[in-house]
Amino acid sequence: MKATDTQGFTAGGRNPDHGHSHGSADAPDSPTAGTHRIVAALVLIGGYMIAEVIAGFLVGSLALLAHAGHMLTDAVFLVLALATMRHSGRSTAEHTYGFHRTEVLAALVNALTLWGISVWVLIEAYRRFSMVPEVDGQILLVVSSIGLVVNIAALWTVHGAAQKNTSLEGTFQHMITDLLGSVAVVVAGVLVWAFGWHVADPVVGVLIGVLVLMSTWRLLSRVVDVLLEGTPEHVDLYALCHKLEAIDGVTVIHDVHCWTLAPGYVALTAHMLVEPGYEANGGHESLLDRVRDIAYDEFNVQHITVQLETSAGRCLERHHVDHLLATARAPT
Repeated sequence: MKATDTQGFTAGGRNPDHGHSHGSADAPDSPTAGTHRIVAALVLIGGYMIAEVIAGFLVGSLALLAHAGHMLTDAVFLVLALATMRHSGRSTAEHTYGFHRTEVLAALVNALTLWGISVWVLIEAYRRFSMVPEVDGQILLVVSSIGLVVNIAALWTVHGAAQKNTSLEGTFQHMITDLLGSVAVVVAGVLVWAFGWHVADPVVGVLIGVLVLMSTWRLLSRVVDVLLEGTPEHVDLYALCHKLEAIDGVTVIHDVHCWTLAPGYVALTAHMLVEPGYEANGGHESLLDRVRDIAYDEFNVQHITVQLETSAGRCLERHHVDHLLATARAPT
């Protein structure tokens, strides 16, 4: 795989689409690891969410309805996790990266939908503050207590799956937030049932609505950053480039792009200018091994494509990372 001026390669080995790993489906980070646990958690959350909506309308509880909206997010994320495990890594000639971005697009729709739910909850809470309706505190307490148990069971179930598949970490963290909302609904049930404080119901509804807005704002920010192909927060591009330039035989690295294809799937492309005669000296494989070690192990990048160059004369791409070129080591 030689060329006079340039040489390209895709550093495989740890990209899930390339099939270099032949572990079992239950191995850690396997695309299907913990599928049965996710299905179980989805049944728990989806079933209780429906019951919560019915109970919320029957007893007139805004807190139950708001929490059901929050649980909708958990259900959507679990469905996305299942879909991602099954389909996202299947690349085709028309979609060479597979369908990883479907998770991002669905998260965008989910966030906007939850904003609509949250706005409705806040408007309804404002209306109820002027004339607080009576809520059946006993039913509210019973339903919310069952919901707390369901949330804990679902969280424990997904935690087991997240130990095998790191892509579920975001879903697991979101479900922890949902558990806090469930605790708040239980508190509202106690206050209404024991003390007759019916205002606690819309107050908790507001708290959950604000909680949903905050969590979906963070989600929306991450989604927009992914769609704009921003550099992932955990990747220090300066440090990565300097480490690559410190490899023996490398003069400068330029035309660097680092972005997130989907949560947990980071891609990196770059042009690397090597010293004249480096390839002839047999340093090709050792350089590629070192690039893989740095990008994979130190910066958690999953997909790497690097173009090696012995001369920048025929490189037609715009070298737009001027701040990296300015701090790069001078050619020897």
